[in-house]
Parts: sequence; structure tokens; C-alpha cells
Amino acid sequence: MPLSHPIRFGANYVPSAGWFHSWLDLSPDAVRRDFADLAGIGLDHVRIFPIWPWLQPNRGLIRRRGVDDLLTVIDIAAEFGLSVAVDLLQGHLSSFDFLPSWVLTWHRRSLFTDPDVRAGLAAYAAAVAGAVAGRGNVFAVTLGNEVNNLYPANPTTPEASTRWAAELIDVVRAAAPGLLSLHSLYDATWYDPAHPFHPADNVDLGDLTTVHSWVFNGVSAVDGPLGPATVTHADYLVELAAATSLDPARPVWLQEVGAPRPDVPEADAPAFVRATLEAVTANPALWGVTWWCSHDLDRSLADFPDREYDLGLFTVGHRAKPAAAELASAIEECRRAARTAARRPALLCDVDLRTEPERRAEVAPGSAFHTEWVRLRQAGPLAIVTTGRADDAGHLSARGIDAVLTQA
Repeated sequence: MPLSHPIRFGANYVPSAGWFHSWLDLSPDAVRRDFADLAGIGLDHVRIFPIWPWLQPNRGLIRRRGVDDLLTVIDIAAEFGLSVAVDLLQGHLSSFDFLPSWVLTWHRRSLFTDPDVRAGLAAYAAAVAGAVAGRGNVFAVTLGNEVNNLYPANPTTPEASTRWAAELIDVVRAAAPGLLSLHSLYDATWYDPAHPFHPADNVDLGDLTTVHSWVFNGVSAVDGPLGPATVTHADYLVELAAATSLDPARPVWLQEVGAPRPDVPEADAPAFVRATLEAVTANPALWGVTWWCSHDLDRSLADFPDREYDLGLFTVGHRAKPAAAELASAIEECRRAARTAARRPALLCDVDLRTEPERRAEVAPGSAFHTEWVRLRQAGPLAIVTTGRADDAGHLSARGIDAVLTQA
């Protein structure tokens, strides 16, 4: 993606009425009201989440009504000039897992390793990706929302996880050859040494890399809600991804980022939005930013972690929150500014996450490497480069790196 291409800005769509349960009795008018909110602050896309067991309640049945409802939401997005990324496997959403009965109870089997489940998933992926590919405003299909959250309830190994994702990426590409095909994982894949989904999967599988930046992973405890470690965490993840990829030009999509309470108090949310975007939009690898999430969660719905209720840019009553106004302002400024290929230094990292996933803790928030990167990042944009590529002039040039720094 050339640097002159504008950064994309969007929202992960959480319906204001009924949360994702609204798919059970879709109201097109409610969707229109929600999308009017998002278009009104200058967003250009939404990421939407059809619920897997409601579309494929049996391994041999894909509900046409469910697919039609998905297409209706896509068409409504087009009415507001919004392009759409579709996630297939929900899967995991806001602490709840949505799995069909044919992988549970007496039928319990791992969706990552069982051949019958994988065959059912392939049929589902082909049907849904093929259906949405016919809509001109759809640009991407992601296998699912943070599918690695479904481990360990669905046991797997690193080898099986890679094969599972690679097979489904091939299915999506065959069914929807004009769309981006993507694999989405939460940050245990970057930081947890024992996690069976590896960093290489993020940067090898699919057409671009996605990262999800959540400061409740411990980074906000380093220096507080507006500290440099917290507001540069999204940029740090983008850099880890860029440093791990074999392709120095591979774009990185910040597919989820949000201001969760209590890590980011409500009064600090606008400043968090501004500082986070100022840091990450300076990164030449960045393809786009998709905020989590569009609308708050109605507190009449029970049993969610408390932080999930107030993550929206808008209230359930469609009032734009201060974070939404700050996001809109930042988007306008970013689109006015020319995107230039500025040079920057890189901090040398002796951990290669591609080949040494067992060393992931050495780059996790609070590690010596992360601490030094945050310290140096305060002086301006700072890349990350691994030891094996530090002398590769072509790699450094492609990523805009003009000097390599070592840890103090």
C-alpha cells in the first residue's frame, strides 16, 4: 500500500439496540440510525460480526435468512458511504463465546483440529465469503474475531493452528478473490511464550497483518492512562508486526483499539484518543484504524465485564461522546495532512518473534526491551528491527529506517 494512500478510519460495529443479539430479529431502521452516527463523524468503514451458530446451526445447514440479513446490513452501510469488512467466525465477542451445538456437549470436538468441524467451517466460509463478495462496498473478510480466544476450550497446537488458518484463508480467497482475506488474533500471540498461535501466523497468513491494541493487558499499569507506554501501545504492536514480517512493505491494520475503563477513565478518553492516534498514524506501515466500538452496550444486558458497557463512541441513545468528537477531529486533520515517507531510527531487538516465539515475554509490556523502546519513542517515531535484518540495507530502506540504535 503506497504511503500516499490515505489511512482508513472506521469502527467495529456494535449495534446500539440489543447488542449482537439484534441479528436474531434484524431491524434495518435501527441499523440505519447507527450507521448515520458513524458516517456523521467521518468514518469510512465498519467491521461487522454475523454470529456463526445463527448462520450455521448445523454442520450441514447454512441459513439463507441469516445470509440475507448480513447482505441487508452491508447494503445499508453503502447507503451511508461506508465500506465493510466482514468477520466470519464469532466465535468470541466481549467475553462471550458463540459456538454451535455441533461442536459442544455430546458433539464436543476442537474446531481447530477435528476434520469434520474443519470441513463444516470451510463450507460456511465459502458460502458467506462468496455471498458478500457480490457487494461492491465489501473490502475484506476476516476469519473471525480473535479466534485464539477460543483456545483452550478448543485444544490445538501451533502446527494445527497454522494449518487451520491457512486452509480457511485459501477457502476465502477462492470464494471471494477480489477481497482482502485476513487472520485476526489478540495479543497473546505477541506476548505469551506458551500460546499456540504464533506471531508468524499474523504476518504470513492473509493479505495484510491485523493487530488489536488493548491497554488492559497490563500496559496501562506501567505508567497510567496517558503515560507514554499506554498511548504508544498501538504503535508498538504495529512495529512488532512490521519487524516480524518477511515483507518490509506489508501493511498493518490496527483492527481494534479502544479506551477501556477503568484503565482509561472517562475524563481521559479524549486525550487518550488523540495521543494514541498521533503516535500510530505516524507509522508508515499503518493501513487503517478501526475503533472499538461504535456504540455502548445497554446496561440492561447482564453478565458482561464492566468495561464492555462503555466502550462506544456513541451512547445507546445515539449521543456522541467526547471520544467520538476527538476521533472526528483527528480524522479530519489526518486526511488534510500529506502522508510523507519520513525517515526514523529503529531500536535493535535480539528477539526474532518469527523464529523464537518462546521468547515472546522478552518483548511484552514492562519488559526491558519495551521499556527502552517507550523511553526512546518519546523523542519521535521509532521502528523496531531484529538482529537478523539490522544489516539488510534493502529492508531498512523499505521501512524508512535510517539508523539502528542499541539498548542502553
